[in-house]
Amino acid sequence: MTSRFPSIPSRRALVRAAAATATTAAALAAAPAAASPATDPDPGAGSGSASGSPGFLHGVASGDPLPDGILLWTRVTPAPEAIPGSGLGPDTPVTWEVAEDSGFTRIVARGAVTARAASDHTVRADVRGLRPQTAYHFRFSSGEAVSPVGRTRTAPAADTAADRLTLGVVSCANWESGHFSAYRHLAERTDLDAVLHLGDYIYEYGTGSYPGPDRVVRPHSPAHEIVTLADYRLRHGTYKTDPQLQTMHAAHPVIAIWDDHEFANDAWSGGAENHTPATEGEYAARAAAARQAYFEWMPVRAATEGTVYRRLGFGSLVDLHLLDLRSFRSQQSSIGNGAVDDPERTITGRAQLDWLKGRLSTSQAAWKLVGTSVMISPVAFGALPAHLLAPLAELLGLPKEGIAISVDQWDGYTDDRRELLAHLTGQSIGNTVFLTGDIHMAWANDVPVRAATYPLSRSAATEFVVSSVTSDNLDDLLKVPPGTASTAAATAIHAANRHVHWVDMDEHGYGVLDVTAERAQMDYYVVSDRRDPAATSRWVRSYRTRSGTQRVERVHQPVR
Repeated sequence: MTSRFPSIPSRRALVRAAAATATTAAALAAAPAAASPATDPDPGAGSGSASGSPGFLHGVASGDPLPDGILLWTRVTPAPEAIPGSGLGPDTPVTWEVAEDSGFTRIVARGAVTARAASDHTVRADVRGLRPQTAYHFRFSSGEAVSPVGRTRTAPAADTAADRLTLGVVSCANWESGHFSAYRHLAERTDLDAVLHLGDYIYEYGTGSYPGPDRVVRPHSPAHEIVTLADYRLRHGTYKTDPQLQTMHAAHPVIAIWDDHEFANDAWSGGAENHTPATEGEYAARAAAARQAYFEWMPVRAATEGTVYRRLGFGSLVDLHLLDLRSFRSQQSSIGNGAVDDPERTITGRAQLDWLKGRLSTSQAAWKLVGTSVMISPVAFGALPAHLLAPLAELLGLPKEGIAISVDQWDGYTDDRRELLAHLTGQSIGNTVFLTGDIHMAWANDVPVRAATYPLSRSAATEFVVSSVTSDNLDDLLKVPPGTASTAAATAIHAANRHVHWVDMDEHGYGVLDVTAERAQMDYYVVSDRRDPAATSRWVRSYRTRSGTQRVERVHQPVR
């Protein structure tokens, strides 16, 4: 697409639709390393000297836990001029160590890698040979510099009947919109096995584009919209200087997928809403740069064809399926256009959808979790039973399942959704829970096979959607107090979409998913003020789905 509206992103269009239903390069080189979490007594020495000795200015991270291994990550700054994306600085040897204790008296694995300018001086170590379901500590060193100490955990063995799995769940953290207090609150928890990040880990906009210039809490670096490999590297590097983000990464392994803002707004396989080839070059080059920087800067194992769809197992309790809903999708349709039902259009791509269906069919786990960056539950208006709506829709060229409020979600690709839900019901695949971000609101939904006749028709799965860490939601975009527009908007959504049990359009925060053999429960937390780096958090709601039900029900207290 050649149109560009960087100051009016699709999330704004979505929440306005809901309301309508009711009525710094130098600073990076000098930035200090973040302290390790309070629960980790050995932070180590994190920064380099002014004389140019190596330093670890961007923290440490781990990710993608396996029963016998973990992926470790850091970035070395070999000299003051070697800021992210600069291409400057010498290749630098780095050693890593994994230990059973934070004092590193019981080291179980060590190795050496080289931080090269060609990979922006980021390093990754895919460590194997570890024990299942075990906590470890890790650190890096280069010369006399020692990184902060990180804490991580391996997954249970495949044949282990684990008692529970507890995941922090987050999405949509815009640097300019506020501070990442949600990450700090997750870092402080000692009960998490990992943190699941469902996308929009970074934002690509230029300073003052989103949110507007009058509401920027801290400016992006670089200040312009990122397009080149150097741009994406510097933007990732900027985010990795955030002390609360560093604290989360040092406290827990992170399991991440991307959404559109790791590339460009409303990205699809051949372009994006805010990409203009005439001034920004071919989209394929931009996407390749974004993808390279992502794998350099994130503790994520690249899957086939450089995508992020993959599966991680947690004993016999959980299989976690992670999707890539940007690399293969067709271009978005317009709202109200019957093209959303075209079977030739796809959000997953044929290979990924077949992979997901196959993995769900063969999973022996008690629960099948699916990490999807955009919401799969339908949210539409004007839906009628199929025998009434379908002929009229075909005649008028309208969507057969009603007018959706966001065609960037699965609502814009209904044939893929129908095929997947038919697979779940046809193969009697129960206990499927979709975990979702993107929409900057919190939701608890049943996923109906036919929304227009729900609850008379069956639910194929359930879905928990988490709100944004900082990115604008309804009250932010309308610049009104919370509840001013959202109460009426939520009422309208409920009336037209009876499978939606709850929606919160105003708060920012995170979720904690706790899974046992009997149930999967999402506890929703909100932060007091996204603009305050010392923001507090509080629990607001909990929903669960009990084994064998495929329905959501409210719970009146969190798990812990």
